[in-house]
Amino acid sequence: MAAQSVSRMLWRVLRTNARSCSSGAPVTQPSPGESPQPAAEELSRRRQFLREHAAPFSAFLTDSFGRQHTYLRISLTEKCNLRCQYCMPEEGVPLTPKADLLTSQEVLALARLFVNEGVDKIRLTGGEPLIRPDVVDIVAQLHQLEGLRTIGITTNGINLARLLPQLQKAGLTAVNISLDTLVPAKFEFIVRRRGFHKVMEGIHKAIELGYNPVKVNCVVMRGLNEDELLDFVALTEQLPVDVRFIEYMPFDGNKWNFKKMVSYKEMLDTVQQRWPELEKLPEEESSTAKAFKIPSFQGQISFITSMSEHFCGTCNRLRITADGNLKVCLFGNSEVSLRDHLRTGASEEELLRIIGAAVGRKKRQHAGMFNISQMKNRPMILIEFSLMHQDSPPAIPSISSWDSLRVLNLRCGESFSNQMATLWKGSRIPPTTLLTQQWLGSVSSQRHYSSFLDSDTNPKCLSPGSRAPTTPSESIPSSDQLTHVDTEGRAAMVDVGRKPDTERVAVASAVVLLGPVAFQLIQQNQLKKGDALMVAQLAGIQAAKLTSHLIPLCHHVALNHIQVQLELDSTRHAVVIQASCRARGPTGVEMEALTSASVAALTVYDMCKAVSRDIVLEDIKLISKTGGQRGDFHRT
Repeated sequence: MAAQSVSRMLWRVLRTNARSCSSGAPVTQPSPGESPQPAAEELSRRRQFLREHAAPFSAFLTDSFGRQHTYLRISLTEKCNLRCQYCMPEEGVPLTPKADLLTSQEVLALARLFVNEGVDKIRLTGGEPLIRPDVVDIVAQLHQLEGLRTIGITTNGINLARLLPQLQKAGLTAVNISLDTLVPAKFEFIVRRRGFHKVMEGIHKAIELGYNPVKVNCVVMRGLNEDELLDFVALTEQLPVDVRFIEYMPFDGNKWNFKKMVSYKEMLDTVQQRWPELEKLPEEESSTAKAFKIPSFQGQISFITSMSEHFCGTCNRLRITADGNLKVCLFGNSEVSLRDHLRTGASEEELLRIIGAAVGRKKRQHAGMFNISQMKNRPMILIEFSLMHQDSPPAIPSISSWDSLRVLNLRCGESFSNQMATLWKGSRIPPTTLLTQQWLGSVSSQRHYSSFLDSDTNPKCLSPGSRAPTTPSESIPSSDQLTHVDTEGRAAMVDVGRKPDTERVAVASAVVLLGPVAFQLIQQNQLKKGDALMVAQLAGIQAAKLTSHLIPLCHHVALNHIQVQLELDSTRHAVVIQASCRARGPTGVEMEALTSASVAALTVYDMCKAVSRDIVLEDIKLISKTGGQRGDFHRT
C-alpha cells in the first residue's frame, strides 16, 4: 500500500512537470540562449520511471467494461445569458435555489478527490460558466492540483474577450466556444438574444492569446443552419480553429425530431463535394470527434456523432451538475448527489465508494437516438452545455420598443441564411425575439408551431373542424355610420386621443387548404424553399407590427404581445392559423390580429405555390375581441 502511494505521488509529480500544451494552451518558448535538451532528457527519464513503477488506475473510476474515466466536466451554474432553442425549453427552466448549488469550496473539494484518483482533465461548463463571479479564482485553484494537465472551459463566448486574459493567467489551457450560425440575425433567432459580434470578438481574442486550436462548437439543425456548413469550413482556411459539427441531440424540452438531425455522413458528403481533397486525421484515444483537414488550411473540422455513430465504447467522461449530482452518462437519467454526502460530513473514502458504485453501474452504451428522445432527462442547460443569455426564464418584451421590420417574401433558390440576412438588413433586431420553434416530436403525427413563450397561458389552437356561425357573446351596440369617413364621405382617421387606455386583446384565424401533395411536403418539412411553418410564423409576427403601414387608416399600436400558431389539419390537408395580439391603449388590435393571420396564410401559399396552384385561403375572420368601449366579442 505504501509503495502504491509513493508511485502515485511520483506519477502526479511527473505529470505536473510535464504539463502539456497540446490541449490548446499557448506554447512557452525557452529563454534566449537556453537549451531545451536537458529538460527533454529529464522528462524522458521520468517517463521511463513511471512506466516501470506506475500505480494501477483507480478502481473507483473504472467501470465494469474496463473504461477508465480521466475526464471530468463540472457545471458551475445553471444560469445562462442566452436561450438557445436546442438547449433550453422555450418557457425557461426552474432554477435550483442558490443554497442547493455547489459552492466554490465544494467544487474544489470534489475536483481534488477526482484528480487524486487519476482524472487529468477538467472542463468547466454551465449554463454559462463565465457568468459565475468566482470563475477566475476557481480556475486558479484548480491549476494548483497536482496531476491535472488540462483545464478547459466551454462558453457561449459573450463574456470571453473580457475574461480570457485573466483566465489564461490563472491557468486555463483550452477553450471551446459555441456558435451555430455566421449570420447575425439568425444568431439572435437561435439564441433568442443578441451578441453575435461579442462571440466573434471572443474567438479572435482566444486566437490572439495563442490558443491553438480554438474549438468552435456548432450544433447542426436541418432547416436552420445546415446551409452554412461550407461557410463554417471556410473559416478554417485563415484561422487556426477546429470547427466541431455536433449532431442535434435530444434533451428534455428541446422538441427533438429525427428529421431535424443532420447526420455526420450527410455533413461529410456535403463538405467533400466542395473540397474533395479533405483528409482524415488520426483520432486520439477517447476522442468524441472525427477530425478532418483541408490541406493548406490553418484549421480543421470535426464531427461529433453522438446520435448516428456513438462513441460509448471509449467514453472516459463523468459529469457533475451545478447542484452536485454525478452523471456517468450524458444521456442517462440516473444521478447520485455528491453534494448531500459532502454536506453531511462524508469522508473521502465514503465519497469514493459512492462514486465507484455509480461508475460501476454505467451501461455499455446509451439507449440510441429514438429511445433517448422518449427518456426523461434534464434539459441540456441543467446538465452542462455552453448555454446562452439572461438569468431568468424569458419574459414577453414590449414590442413598442422594436423598430419596424420590412415584410419580404422569402424566395426559392436562396439559402435560409441569405434570406434572413436580407430580411433583417438595416433593421434593429429585437432584444428578445418571440420566435420559437416547436419541432415535431418523434411520435407525433402533426407539426405545431407557436411563437408564445408562456405555456401556462397558451390557448389551444383553433379546432380544425370549428365552423360555427357568428354569435356575439354580448349585445354590441351597432352603428349606422362608417367611422372612417367624414361628413362629406371622404376617408378620415378616427381621433382616439380622448379615449381611455384599456387592455386590448384580439384573436383572428385563417385556413389554408393545401391539397394532399403540398400538405405532405409541409408535414415532412421537405419543401425546397425551407420550413414553411417557421417562415409563416415569422411573417405573421412581422405583419402584426406593420399593420398601420399596410392598412392606411389604422393607428399605430404599441403591441405588448404577439402570438402566432400554425397547426396541421390532416383531415382537410390544411394549415390552421391563429394569431392573437395584445396592447394597452385607446384603440383595438383586431386589425393587427387579422393582418397577422392573413400574411401568415399568404406566406404558406407563397412557400407552396410551386407545388400546387390549387391552394385556397379561407375563413379569415375575427375570433374574439376584448377591451373596447362597445364590449367584448367572441365567435363561438
